[in-house]
Amino acid sequence: MDTDNRVLRTRFGDRLLHWTMVSCFFLVAMSGLSWFFPSLHWLGSVLGPPQLARILHPFLGVVVFVLLMCMFVRFVHHNMPVRTDAVWFRHVLDVLRNRHGQKLQIGKYNAGQKILFWGIMALISALFVTGLVIWRAYFAVYFPIPVIRLALLAHSAAALALILLVLGHIYMGLWVRGSITGMVTGYVSRAWARQHHDRWYAEEVAPEDTTSVKHHS
Repeated sequence: MDTDNRVLRTRFGDRLLHWTMVSCFFLVAMSGLSWFFPSLHWLGSVLGPPQLARILHPFLGVVVFVLLMCMFVRFVHHNMPVRTDAVWFRHVLDVLRNRHGQKLQIGKYNAGQKILFWGIMALISALFVTGLVIWRAYFAVYFPIPVIRLALLAHSAAALALILLVLGHIYMGLWVRGSITGMVTGYVSRAWARQHHDRWYAEEVAPEDTTSVKHHS
């Protein structure tokens, strides 16, 4: 790989964490959708027979929650709001049209990605709490029926909202050319970094390049 023209954006451990979580999430999401929409009952087969799927679904849900909490610890400092996020919001229509003629002062993640990050973390927390309440084998016996019914409703709503957020995340990843490659290989081109995350490139990538040149001089 020509690393002279590429920069490391996502380390291997972070990519492994991300793709492991994605794999588990889709198994949980498909099995959940198979129960919520009867016409999609065939999706539940990803976890085996119905009885096995109902056993595995909550356990995999806990795995997704734990992995996302690990991602929260790893990435929260990049997703805190900063003043320059307002620049991104003022030019959000240009961003959606994939026009990047103006510097938007974007750090490691843009304002839209930050909203996605906090939305996902909030929804997975709601899913975890409500999932424990409706987990019949271990915790449901400690709650009255009305609470379980409300938790089931909240769990379903949060799950659908999270799936929609993830689909939006996938769409934007495909829309912005180079994003998926960055999450697979870990590397993005310097032109991509300057265009889509100009402040991150100026503050973190360019100084490292200068230091590397000095060490090799």
